[in-house]
Amino acid sequence: MNSVNAAPNGTEAIVATDLSKWFGEGEARVTAVDDVGLVAHFGEMLFIVGPSGSGKTTMMSMISGILRPSAGRVVVKGADIWTLTNDQLADFRLNTIGFVFQDYHLFPRLTTAENVAIPLILKQQDWDESIAEARKQLEIVGLKNRGDMLPVKLSGGEQQRVAIARAIISRPEILIFDEPTASLDGDTGKMIISFVKEKILDAHRCILIVTHDARINEYADRILHMEDGHLTAADRGTE
Repeated sequence: MNSVNAAPNGTEAIVATDLSKWFGEGEARVTAVDDVGLVAHFGEMLFIVGPSGSGKTTMMSMISGILRPSAGRVVVKGADIWTLTNDQLADFRLNTIGFVFQDYHLFPRLTTAENVAIPLILKQQDWDESIAEARKQLEIVGLKNRGDMLPVKLSGGEQQRVAIARAIISRPEILIFDEPTASLDGDTGKMIISFVKEKILDAHRCILIVTHDARINEYADRILHMEDGHLTAADRGTE
């Protein structure tokens, strides 16, 4: 097993063991992730870095309960997630994992507050209460007066903050960012990641960031390098 387990002291949030994913069969089979193991801890901001096509997003999709592994186990908070029923897995994704996507995935016809409230609406919470909570989350990310605006009226950095507010509104313990700075200029990207580390990360939350943007590596507590489906090395980030 290709394993990278060195990490800061703390409670284990995620333990992946012998994790593999391949597509196709026989001579046509393509291996995207090959026998990987890793441990991520609460209180840690962990970066997974590597070139496009190296398997980063595939690995994160398996860890987060989106893509079923071809082999291996993923244990999150002590539970082997790929032994859960479909309903249990859906609850896990809704309540434990928060996603921030590269392209934000905001609904253009919904206001920013309505976009942020979506996870609570999916939990069948009261609409007015959900919108009120969404406005509180927007205030946390510095967008107090943007709740009634449509996403198209926001800058790229502001849209990213809306996506962060939506990801944290259910208070998930694990946050996954997929290429969070890809659509941002260098200064804005650094500002966003610095904000996440200072305001969102705490001892009860684990943050994983998939990126190939070396400009933000200084904010990582630990960096895992991925290439051709393998984790090849681990470095400490710069505090």
